[in-house]
Amino acid sequence: MSYTLIFSLLLTVCHTIGVGTALHALYYSRSSQGAIAWVLFLMIFPIIGVPAYFVFGRTRFFGYRERIKRMLDTHRAVFAEYRARLAEHRLANRSGRKVDPLEHIGGNDILLGNRVELLIDGERTFAALFDALEKARSYILVEFFIIKDDTLGRALQERLIRKAQEGVSVFVLFDEVGSSKLPSSYITELEQAGVRINRFHTRQGVGNFFQVNFRNHRKIVVVDGVAAFVGGHNVGDEYLGKGKKFSSWRDTHIKIEGPAALPLQGIFCADWAWATGTLPSISIPEIEPVGESDVLVVASGPADPNERCTLLFLEAITRAKDRVWIASPYFVPDESILRALQLAAMRGVDVRVLLPEKADHLMVWLASFSYVPEVTAVGVKVFRYTEGFLHQKVFLVDDYLSAVGTANLDNRSLRLNFEVTALVYDSSFCSRVGEMLTADFARSRDVSSMTFSELSLFKKLGSKAARLFSPVL
Repeated sequence: MSYTLIFSLLLTVCHTIGVGTALHALYYSRSSQGAIAWVLFLMIFPIIGVPAYFVFGRTRFFGYRERIKRMLDTHRAVFAEYRARLAEHRLANRSGRKVDPLEHIGGNDILLGNRVELLIDGERTFAALFDALEKARSYILVEFFIIKDDTLGRALQERLIRKAQEGVSVFVLFDEVGSSKLPSSYITELEQAGVRINRFHTRQGVGNFFQVNFRNHRKIVVVDGVAAFVGGHNVGDEYLGKGKKFSSWRDTHIKIEGPAALPLQGIFCADWAWATGTLPSISIPEIEPVGESDVLVVASGPADPNERCTLLFLEAITRAKDRVWIASPYFVPDESILRALQLAAMRGVDVRVLLPEKADHLMVWLASFSYVPEVTAVGVKVFRYTEGFLHQKVFLVDDYLSAVGTANLDNRSLRLNFEVTALVYDSSFCSRVGEMLTADFARSRDVSSMTFSELSLFKKLGSKAARLFSPVL
């Protein structure tokens, strides 16, 4: 058989596989832009496109929901007790009260009687978190995207080891991509002290082996089921403003005490069940109201039947009457969110977007420059934070709804990452968030009047090129 014939056969096979993979992309892609990009790439360059698609192409995560459903069926008594604990604290119990669309989106209930503390930046966040760990009597649940073996990471490790030695059940979950540099010695030291620690294992299960595009981006700590932490901080010295790259680090976390701590525990248990095939051996505590804040916890991710995170942002933006302020380190919105921001500004809402001045991930930072002129042209105000790196994920709607969580305003958070957001319905808490963001705006540069033509040639070309990769940024 001649080399020409062999080459022709191989080329035919590659194109056949490319066509089949393109049909898969056409059927399963969640956006028309993504479908078009992958179909063209797979049809024209199948040799490169097919491996790339298997690694980066999918936006649906297989097996997670099915495993959780099996857990629900196997441990019905546990989940019945969990639901019973929350039932009396549901806002839906109030007569004549309509269900908030955000409850439909999130698949959870707004829960009454919480105390929510706003934790600005790393020193305050980890001081509060470590104080809560010291008070743990029954169990501690820790889940982070990034855990580093540095000064802060060691401080966390020491506390978890000490609590485990005191008889507290300690469970730790981390993302293997985000924490890829975490040494095995760090893990071994925890295990030897009795801490149960696991990777999230995004590549386990049928259909997930080749995927490196999914991340568990959640940051959750739960203590005894009555206190919980969620927000933008990971575990690393840079989150205390002690990193080598940035002079300071601007981030936000919250501490929740009361009924809404339990849904965060439920999210951790679901993630643990996916990672290990078991449920943590912990109790479900009695819950008492301790404050005046109503809280809705929303978990989102690539295993959702719909784009829960996208719908969350869309509902928040479209319901705003007076203002919607959004702080995010990354601004690579899809078309629906881009149009929602434009429409909100057109109807007279004070729309502000707070972004970092400095780059953390160059491609994402560059892509944001191509979106900014589209929103500022209709009245959206865009600010660039100038004092260090801005990493917080916060939004504020009017004077009654605010959110702190892990989701960025980019395709990765909207479709590819497992995220969690806590929505707080409380005018006094919103006032504190408003004051915090006002101070952030004062430390920022207003770039609303800057046109695309004013950008440097590097930013012009770089932003347009980077935007082509927005589906995977």
